[in-house]
Amino acid sequence: MAKIAYILLCHKDPAAVVQQARRLTAAGDVMAIHFDANAAQADYDRIRSDLSDTPNVTFAARRVRCGWGEWSLVQATLNAIQAALDAFPDATHFYMLSGDCMAIKTAEYAHRVLDAHDRDYIESFDFFESGWIKTGMKADRLTYRHYFNERANKRLFYASHAIQKRLGLQRKIPADLRIQIGSQWWCLRRRTVEWIMDFVAKRRDVVRFFRTTWIPDETFFQTLVRHLVPETEIETRTLTFLMFSDYGMPITFYNDHYDLLLAQDFLFARKISPQASDLKKRLGRLYAARDVEFQISNEGRNLFEFLTGRGRVGRRFAPRFWETESSLGRERELMIVICKKWHVAKRLVEQLRKATNLPAVDYLFNESDTRLPDLGGIQTTLEKRHRHRRSLVRMLFEYYDSNRMILCLDPSNFDLLTDFAADRAELRLLEIDCQFSDSYLAGHARRVGLAGQQTSAEALARLLPTVRNDLMHESDRIRDAGFANLYLLRETDTPDRNAEQLAGFIGASHETAQTILNDIHLFAD
Repeated sequence: MAKIAYILLCHKDPAAVVQQARRLTAAGDVMAIHFDANAAQADYDRIRSDLSDTPNVTFAARRVRCGWGEWSLVQATLNAIQAALDAFPDATHFYMLSGDCMAIKTAEYAHRVLDAHDRDYIESFDFFESGWIKTGMKADRLTYRHYFNERANKRLFYASHAIQKRLGLQRKIPADLRIQIGSQWWCLRRRTVEWIMDFVAKRRDVVRFFRTTWIPDETFFQTLVRHLVPETEIETRTLTFLMFSDYGMPITFYNDHYDLLLAQDFLFARKISPQASDLKKRLGRLYAARDVEFQISNEGRNLFEFLTGRGRVGRRFAPRFWETESSLGRERELMIVICKKWHVAKRLVEQLRKATNLPAVDYLFNESDTRLPDLGGIQTTLEKRHRHRRSLVRMLFEYYDSNRMILCLDPSNFDLLTDFAADRAELRLLEIDCQFSDSYLAGHARRVGLAGQQTSAEALARLLPTVRNDLMHESDRIRDAGFANLYLLRETDTPDRNAEQLAGFIGASHETAQTILNDIHLFAD
């Protein structure tokens, strides 16, 4: 059975460190602690004194002064690992933690996960090809030497970097290593940890290289594990649940996140707010509990993006330059069918193709596999289509050699509607207003990643009103915008009323519109 040696790096709140150590060792696991040498000696002495009666806890033999982005964090980790190897010969797995982490599963569950798969759990993506780094310094982290801390000595850090670049003092990466990158929160088997420590002792050249690498805690262990361990024995993921905001800051969890955290497919979570006392108490009791069943839905990241995105709806100050330079054409008529249920819109548009011979394109701004002609590459990705929206539609008009064309659009694409409405071409809109049952909303939540197959009925019941209100908001926003030539097909309206609206949209007789609608079961799911 798995026995976990927790490698705890911490720098504050000695009382919380003591509580964390006692909680995680109560179920038979062990812990090695490195307490930052920058912290007060009295705090460290208090931790050692309070845990002196806990045989399952040991301490790094040498404390290091740690700085963010420095080798010191790796050295502190190595010191704690060595202490754990020496003190706990029966430990099977080594799990990296910080003082802000807490278990979101029971020890029983964690041991079962580790016993089931003989793997190392660590993010290890190719440094140069993966795109893991989103902003800031990339290749220069490795190819230049970094002697100063960017946060503590910003001017010296960037001055040193600039001088090296000017003088061409690039260095070579060790030839036998393929540098990897990923989260520093890993769980490794004992054999892997022993291989790493042996490698460190023998390959001082590699240690020298990483000592002056910027943010080596995201590359050192990730590279060595991939170098030493067969790929089939590596699970390229972390077992610690963490999320980051748009600004690169870690998301903090509070008292009302308990159910969300337990539903994620992870063993620990980071960061728990120091003020979330109720959450800490509940999670603290959880680790030692037995026979707890977890319903894993794993929707946390998608749900966070969805909810925070509701508050970020804004407008651009001006059109993009490629949009101001292009127009669909004054004599052209763009007809847009707007519907949240894509299959309903496609059903109507297919019938309009047959009845009117008008060129029509399905959800070209929403579905990457929408059938489109070759337009020189502008149509190849959704990103390109959105970026060059007017140019794309103008080229479609020219391709079909027509001054009238129908498109399908999701109601969430409000910015596209406002952009096309500002064009010199005539815009005609037909919104299809469908009814949304609870089962449809639940399916929608699963399709977009707000819920998983294992999400409980209670959690779904709490989420569905938010999803329903979001769909209603999209529709209300369109109707409140004051678009000219806006027509509306309602599932609840009479066939005669819907035929009247469709006739106005396509500029045909009432009888023609009735025939089109009579030939299809428009709102059938």
